[in-house]
Amino acid sequence: MTNQQLNSGNPRVDIEYRRRKSAEEMRHQVVSFALMIFLTLIAFAAVAIEGFSAWFVVPIILLLAVIQVIFQLYYFMHMSHKGHEAPSLFLYSGLFVGLVTILAFVTIVWW
Repeated sequence: MTNQQLNSGNPRVDIEYRRRKSAEEMRHQVVSFALMIFLTLIAFAAVAIEGFSAWFVVPIILLLAVIQVIFQLYYFMHMSHKGHEAPSLFLYSGLFVGLVTILAFVTIVWW
């Protein structure tokens, strides 16, 4: 049900529509891949430059990792498409439980 094709009755129109959608999807994936490579280079540069302290580098690397995970989910794992609401719900629920668990343990240790 999630992979429904538009059917206009005209095979030529349907093929052109699918070609345009495929080209658009590929363009998104190539741009996302290029951005992820760029973010990786930024992370390597942040570590390689000796003038930055660990208190600056670690949060930057974690932020870049979160951005790359978002790119992975939405472009390479196709979470932005229709029909992926249930996996998204489970993914975000697991993320929420994990973050609450980490927050609880940090709170217990610090206080």
